[in-house]
Amino acid sequence: MRIAMIGSGYVGLVSGACLADFGHEVTCIDSDAEKIAALKRGQIPIYEPGLDQLVKDNVAAARMFFSTDLPAAVGNSDVVFIAVGTPSRRGDGHADLSYVYAVAREVAVALKGFTVVATKSTVPLGTGDEVERIIREINPAADVAVVSNPEFLREGSAIGDFKKPDRIVIGLSDDRARAVMTEVYRPLYLNQAPLLFTARRSAELIKYAANAFLALKISFINEVADLCEVTGVDVQEVSRGIGLDNRIGAKFLHAGPGYGGSCFPKDSLALVKTAQDYGSPLRLVEATVAINDQRKRGMARKVIAACGGNVRGKTVAILGLTFKPNTDDMREAPSLSVIQALQDQGAVIRAYDPAGMTAARALLHDVHFSGNAYDAAAGAHALVIVTEWDAFRALDFRKLAATMQARTLVDLRNVYRPEDVASQGFAYFSIGRPVSAAEQKLAAQ
Repeated sequence: MRIAMIGSGYVGLVSGACLADFGHEVTCIDSDAEKIAALKRGQIPIYEPGLDQLVKDNVAAARMFFSTDLPAAVGNSDVVFIAVGTPSRRGDGHADLSYVYAVAREVAVALKGFTVVATKSTVPLGTGDEVERIIREINPAADVAVVSNPEFLREGSAIGDFKKPDRIVIGLSDDRARAVMTEVYRPLYLNQAPLLFTARRSAELIKYAANAFLALKISFINEVADLCEVTGVDVQEVSRGIGLDNRIGAKFLHAGPGYGGSCFPKDSLALVKTAQDYGSPLRLVEATVAINDQRKRGMARKVIAACGGNVRGKTVAILGLTFKPNTDDMREAPSLSVIQALQDQGAVIRAYDPAGMTAARALLHDVHFSGNAYDAAAGAHALVIVTEWDAFRALDFRKLAATMQARTLVDLRNVYRPEDVASQGFAYFSIGRPVSAAEQKLAAQ
């Protein structure tokens, strides 16, 4: 099939590359001429494992193309995916749909023959109705079906998620569109991918509700972790115990510094605002948003306590800046709040991240960016693991001890076992696990 993917950001580029790999002819469209020129040169603007090779292979096979010419691509396509950003609108937290509606206006003029316009961007319920209204107002003669096809991609494992999905949600009411979308995903039949056809508004709400529920699980276990710390219980034992219940599941029950990224923060907030607009507030989601915001900055208090209650003039080394491993995405990353709060208390910050340094430099100020974990730790009074990159899972503690001012490790992702770190002579502070009196004394020295 001939497919136009409008928006060459994270969702558009990954989805376009995967669809091309299925054998479809995909043209990725973007208004940013420099981005398109870079993509044509083989330069991928985001870090996602395997994406560079996937794009290269499909460009070489003449299945994937890049262009700024939206009318030509739309007029020649069977399916047009809208995959532009929907960031939080400044001031009120609603999803900013200006990019989606701008694309809808351009698409309306360019349509030729029967075309399915599928919204892959994360949008509030009712957005598809407005997209269809815009298209029919501008081009009343258009033979078009507007459907909702939300993405469920996890950064760092997006290609696998696209090719082996838990479900493919498609919201529509047109039988012709159903046949077209079935053909788009037909190559996945060998993997028995479950296609869930729903009403369009249902599909829009499924995406938001799913993200909000996962965010709720994270905030829930983080609050349980706080209770564990003050009662001497190990939160990881609690997580395993409740996660073995198949009604609950083990995923997203890992205590940490709070969630971040491009989806959970903005989508949870947008769902809260939508529910309030309809007069049906979602109190649990409201609490989830508040808990997460408070938790990120609160992690700095844990670091300060580990440093004896004062970090003024002390050097704190931060390992991991991105909101999760295997991505360069800094959006709403917990590290931003932790670092700012530590700087507010007079700490000197050294930092390292395997992939996020470029993006971090634009967001963080007065931070010394290091070439590796050991350079960051040199002269530090505390080492803080904020993002659980694999590179931080087997640190050489003898090497660290030789250059650090104090042997203190604050593990905000529970990467290590307390007894293993303690055997190396380090005071170890983690999430939701008791700290021994000996470790507290060592940290205060």
